[in-house]
Amino acid sequence: MRVEQITWSEGSGWQHPAAIADAQMVLAFGHRSIFQTSSFADDLASAWPAAIRVGCSTAGQIRGTEVIDEGAVATAVRFDHTEVRVVCSAVTAEDSASAGALLAQELAGPGLAHVLIFSEGLDINGEALVRGLGETLPSNVSVTGGLSADGEHFKETLVLCDRTVQKNTVAAIGLYGSRLRVGCGSLGGWDPFGPERQITRSKGNVLYELDGQSALALYKRYLGDHAADLPASGLLFPLSLRTREVSAPVVRTILSVNEADHSLTFAGDVPAGGYVRLMKANFDRLIDGAVGAGRVSADALGSAVDLALLISCVGRRMVLRQRVEEEVEGVRDIVGPGATIAGFYSYGEISPFTQKARCELHNQTMTVTTLSER
Repeated sequence: MRVEQITWSEGSGWQHPAAIADAQMVLAFGHRSIFQTSSFADDLASAWPAAIRVGCSTAGQIRGTEVIDEGAVATAVRFDHTEVRVVCSAVTAEDSASAGALLAQELAGPGLAHVLIFSEGLDINGEALVRGLGETLPSNVSVTGGLSADGEHFKETLVLCDRTVQKNTVAAIGLYGSRLRVGCGSLGGWDPFGPERQITRSKGNVLYELDGQSALALYKRYLGDHAADLPASGLLFPLSLRTREVSAPVVRTILSVNEADHSLTFAGDVPAGGYVRLMKANFDRLIDGAVGAGRVSADALGSAVDLALLISCVGRRMVLRQRVEEEVEGVRDIVGPGATIAGFYSYGEISPFTQKARCELHNQTMTVTTLSER
């Protein structure tokens, strides 16, 4: 398994020519403006003509221990014993579950070991997408990935599938082969505060009432001066969600607010009858969470890590600011200097908590997927 990385900028294009011309898979993450550049997808195709080329807009891309705001980073992989396929589907919040099921059906086949997902980040119910995948894929097939992002703007996100760049799209990469080794881990590091409140009215991923009161009004009261900057400021105060169906509490952050009906829209379901608490950041615990995710993923691999795919939440980046590279450096310490590190900051992370757990949509976590071949 060979891996290379190249940085792209609008002024100068690719940093240097591709060395692995026969790469099978290229993952490209970058600023939304780059994905809107007419030559971007064509340049990728010229550099790696035989590869499937998939990626998305981000809130910052990860290369090694660097977090980069502008341009794009492409990571090309040539497997020795693994086959690669890609399928794409249109998706909206209303049909997320059926889109996930369709992708799973199209990828189904002998030897399928892992699925990587890169999805629309705003008009999406990420939990329903994951549910559709999980109910259709065999239980031994792991799934990781994330929702595309648009920095702190929350206006439009884009997904690349070969030569096509579109919104309202989800791309799924299937990895096939018995010699592929995959590790997964996801941890947060946020601290809950305030009383636990019951969800008394919701529909899918739209929250209307907590304890019989307007959810938006309650949320604004807790945010104080930060309320004027919603929805972006909501990333600083996510919700911890506890339900009977979820084995461990998951974190949910806001995608949008609706002043007309006093509702909050989240990246995943917020079911009536569930319980939520507000959460706030703890710098050291956020970094410890990233390290823990790296350790769980690397330990599950059982061999040296060739590629580590890191997908972290834009909310973590907003909190950590100039310390953001510390969480990436922490993962590097775990996976070792021989591993290539790639990834991005997202609007939602898709991964099991640990190797044997059920895949779920997360917010405000660091997820780490490690890959190697035996």
